[in-house]
Amino acid sequence: MSNSIDDLLRQLREFRDERDWAQFHNSKYLALALSIEAAELNELFLWKKPEEANPERVQEELADVLLYAFQLADKYGWDILQLMQNKIEQNAEKYPADKARGSAQKYDELL
Repeated sequence: MSNSIDDLLRQLREFRDERDWAQFHNSKYLALALSIEAAELNELFLWKKPEEANPERVQEELADVLLYAFQLADKYGWDILQLMQNKIEQNAEKYPADKARGSAQKYDELL
């Protein structure tokens, strides 16, 4: 089992390379696969209440989404933790807690 993102990325690369799939893992195809897997995740909730979705299937599809997202970041050589931390900081600036608390409005609509 992986103990870090680096371990997970190493496992993903080994899995890919053992199957000679690197040829298919360019950024375009990884982004397309990510989008498709996200759609499959969404499909589990289609026409259902959130609690009616099968948790095991949600877990499987979410794992697919995350694995493709991590592979895409790895393709560019990006530090995944730093990438996510940067985005959290950007969101904190766009959505200050005193204005955004309890609101679903987009940042440019917050008063």
